[in-house]
Amino acid sequence: MSCTLSSKIALSLMMSASLLSQAAAQKSEQDVKAYKQQVTAGVESRAKLAQEMTDSIFSFGELAFQEVETSKYITDILEKNGFTIERGIAGLPTGWVARWGSGKPVIALGSDIDGLPKTSQMPGVAYRKPMVEGAPGHGEGHNSGQAVNVVAALAMKDLMEKEKLSGTLVLWPGVAEELLGGKAYMVRDGVFKDADVVMFTHVGNNLQTSWGAANGTGMVSVKYTFAGESAHSAGAPWRGRSALDGVELMNIGWNMKREHLRPEQRSHYVIPDGGDQPNVVPSVASVWYFIRETDFENIAKNFAVANTMSEAAAKMSDTTVERQIIGTAAPRHFNKPMAEAAYANILEVGLPKWTDDENSFAKAVQKAVKGKEDGLATELKKLAPPPEKPESGGSDDIGDVSWIVPTITLNYPSNIPNLPGHHWSNAMSMATPIAHKGVVAGSKVIAMTGVDLLTKPELVSAAQDYFTNVQQKDQKYLPMLGADDKPQIQLNTEIMQQFRPEMQKLYYDAEKYPTYLDQLGVKFPELTAPQ
Repeated sequence: MSCTLSSKIALSLMMSASLLSQAAAQKSEQDVKAYKQQVTAGVESRAKLAQEMTDSIFSFGELAFQEVETSKYITDILEKNGFTIERGIAGLPTGWVARWGSGKPVIALGSDIDGLPKTSQMPGVAYRKPMVEGAPGHGEGHNSGQAVNVVAALAMKDLMEKEKLSGTLVLWPGVAEELLGGKAYMVRDGVFKDADVVMFTHVGNNLQTSWGAANGTGMVSVKYTFAGESAHSAGAPWRGRSALDGVELMNIGWNMKREHLRPEQRSHYVIPDGGDQPNVVPSVASVWYFIRETDFENIAKNFAVANTMSEAAAKMSDTTVERQIIGTAAPRHFNKPMAEAAYANILEVGLPKWTDDENSFAKAVQKAVKGKEDGLATELKKLAPPPEKPESGGSDDIGDVSWIVPTITLNYPSNIPNLPGHHWSNAMSMATPIAHKGVVAGSKVIAMTGVDLLTKPELVSAAQDYFTNVQQKDQKYLPMLGADDKPQIQLNTEIMQQFRPEMQKLYYDAEKYPTYLDQLGVKFPELTAPQ
């Protein structure tokens, strides 16, 4: 055979192989598209479940570490759908991990579950109306994220069974996020050690995700308890050593120090125990600080300053001081390849189609809190590069997870723009058609991005490469917890014992009522209070 003929045959074989490869790739793309259509249909078929979960968890309204009804409700649903449940993880009685499937990739889906103090609010009314006066509620919207994840996971499970796709689905709750009191313990105790990727969901007012270093802060939540000696405040005050003096001296010192800290810092405190009554010198008093900064180095630095200040205050007041870490949160850094994949699916899903009633309600709520009255979001936010220098702001302990496994957060449009946050007005939409539509939209994006991760090993590899070689190039995870620190699971016990009996009377009965608004007798939207 001549050299020329051999070359022609070889070239022909190479071209044939290339065409076959392209055909296979095309078939794979077609398969992925078909798989996404299947999971989207699976989410839509579970819209009723999404509504029931969103409304039920809203009605529980449980505070950090006390999410008993919420965790039982979610795990019961997952268990009935074939997931195995491990409860009480990382020393968290309301913590759990639910697993289904086998093999790689291991996709972990998480969302927070706790509420906020004094944010009890009737949903679907655009004026202040507590369901139970003084009680906690979902004044941030943490009642909705688990609905996003569970519905997406069940749709993915259907696809994986039908198409025999390898992979493991892992669901978990953000316990006590409002106290930054759960995820760092989960990280420390190895809950995510086998996860390949994490998709986290959090309520928002648009359908969006991000990558890189996020705006906001990391933080340490720490309580300083001073101990002195009691005495009669009028009869023999010289025999007392006031623990409250220690607290006040520390606070004075910290407030003076603020001027000489970086502008990026944020710090705040409350005095949970200031003594018993004025005529008894306080033998015990405590102050609880959130110490926030934008990077690990400065969080640790400011925490050290606070510790020194507490010790100095104790010396000045002739008391002793002990500190107790309640929780920590690392600065957040999200994964670029995963965010880009999720954003492509966001463009496919789009924002919900809002009705005139839903927009009128949103504008009435905005008016009630003196916010800009422009209604619900109608344009998707673009996937933008991260800020050159992240700005200070709030914290979220998903940051700790983001430093041990490639992670993204998806925000979904179940809340209303231009509200204060951590406020009763943020509860107003959270058991209404606005929340239900937002949950379904978010669930579609999670399920579709799950398909990408299940069918494209190169996406998981790219996520890991970014995590290792970009995210951790100049900064490594710095845990703030010590080996002996434990979750403060006693917190909020008394508050829930006080309010739960009245709150239980208003738990949503999904078997009896189509929606929670129906059960409460709310004719959505109620724009003004009855005269």
